[in-house]
Amino acid sequence: MGLTAETNRIVREFDYSDDQLNQGVSEFLAQMELGLEKDGTSLSQIPTYVTGVPNGTEKGLYLAVDLGGTNFRVCSIQLNGDTTFNLTYSKVAIPRELMTAKTAKELFSFLAKQIEVFLRTHHNEHFEHRMRRRFTFSNPEGFQDEEIFRLGFTFSFPVQQIGINKGILMRWTKGFDIPDAVGKDVCELLQTEIDRLGLPVKVAALVNDTVGTLMARSYTSPGKQGAVLGAIFGTGTNGAYIEKLANIKKNVPGSFDKSTGDMVINTEWGSFDNQLNVLPRTPWDHKLDEDSNNRGFQMFEKRVSGMFLGEILRLTIVDLLKQENIQLFRDANSSHNDWVSTTTVAPESGLFKQWGVDTAIMSVAAADNTPSLGTLRQALEDQLLVYSPSLEDAQAFKAIAEAIGRRAARLSAIAVAAIVLKTGKLNDPSWDGEPVDVGVDGSLVEHYPYFRDMMYEAFKTIEGIGEEGANKIQIGIAKDGSGVGAALIALVATAMEKNQPTPEVLSKQRSSIFSVGRIRWELSRVSWWQWAGVGLLTAFVASRRRDYLFGLWRRYVA
Repeated sequence: MGLTAETNRIVREFDYSDDQLNQGVSEFLAQMELGLEKDGTSLSQIPTYVTGVPNGTEKGLYLAVDLGGTNFRVCSIQLNGDTTFNLTYSKVAIPRELMTAKTAKELFSFLAKQIEVFLRTHHNEHFEHRMRRRFTFSNPEGFQDEEIFRLGFTFSFPVQQIGINKGILMRWTKGFDIPDAVGKDVCELLQTEIDRLGLPVKVAALVNDTVGTLMARSYTSPGKQGAVLGAIFGTGTNGAYIEKLANIKKNVPGSFDKSTGDMVINTEWGSFDNQLNVLPRTPWDHKLDEDSNNRGFQMFEKRVSGMFLGEILRLTIVDLLKQENIQLFRDANSSHNDWVSTTTVAPESGLFKQWGVDTAIMSVAAADNTPSLGTLRQALEDQLLVYSPSLEDAQAFKAIAEAIGRRAARLSAIAVAAIVLKTGKLNDPSWDGEPVDVGVDGSLVEHYPYFRDMMYEAFKTIEGIGEEGANKIQIGIAKDGSGVGAALIALVATAMEKNQPTPEVLSKQRSSIFSVGRIRWELSRVSWWQWAGVGLLTAFVASRRRDYLFGLWRRYVA
């Protein structure tokens, strides 16, 4: 079998038919319902405690950090209240060794240090002032920590959220593997390291990046209705959508605002169909899963996201290279190569290393439609050390890369279509002719040529959507969605704080009312060690008041 014939056979392996699309949508809807009924399902359907989306009038300066994959971003967002915002950010790569660190402290102390560097670099005038924060009597309820930056923490891994700023890590994905952190509150892990550095920052909200994307798209959406879905198609993939509270059958512990009748749900769709009921199963999908840190999990993500597409491509190319009768990246002599040379692959090429092929080269392959494929061939030399690749080599590489990318787009369409159908907005008369808005973020939808076009092509073949419904779906980029969305949710959390007792440790240990000359305590709730603390605190208060009065006497009387 020649190179062209073998390439065509591999391309067919990555076909995902219209019938398979519809089976996928039906299975996705079924797994959504199951996830709303109980925990422990493939689609986790995690309640986020966010019960509304913004309308574009919100204002304020907030911090946001984003741990979503291979990079860590720190942002400050000034919300202007007119659907616009000003964004300042820095980005740093996560050292590979920290992704598999022995302890959670190693990773989270690194993150806290990046927050300090950002504040000193971009907000030093506020930072120095806020570092001098103090306990004060300015609030009638007593001690209050002033001048703290509120921070939204975008954490794009599966967590069991139990409050707007509390979430227990369920498992790692995207190449991270730190067992010490599993089962712990990630907000507390970060806050501990922030406090260790003495930073004037409070982790006010835990945000999944898809929830942030949904919030950000709703803040900037051109329509009146806001977005119904926020989705990430980048290093990883996931989605969050607005669900009716009445449809959430499983227990949602803790308190939250029920007045809207809605709650944002984090689907964690990266684990859709871990059972492989409808997802495709090629030998290369199987090999990738076998060699991964989390075998049997994130099966949808492993076929869709940028973290894995390059590796699937690498595995297929390596299989071709193993076939002696297939002339891929090798020539009998220079006359067989239109560059009048012989093709060689350097031993240190990324083709021979796990994760050695960056998914970005697939974008190059999809974008190069020139007869000579010169841009792709140059990328093969520069990025993969394949020297003097022939036109036939480049054509085979391009065909396989495009087949993998097209399958990813069609699988992505399953998730979006299922949620659009679940919301019922396509046929909702109250929608008043507005498009059903979907906010997306990530390198695939931004940089992979025709990715969204291939999704729309798939929508048209899905029952309940068709061509008419596909025209009503509006997929818009929510640029910097995770950061802006995290800031918006931090704003919501701050508003919630003002309506509730302050959550600081001192506040938890007191129930105090300051009045003239005395402090009233609820005796039944105070243990012996708290009495000791009260004694010290009372002495401290008395000394501060005495010094203050003595200072006034010296200034105005003596």
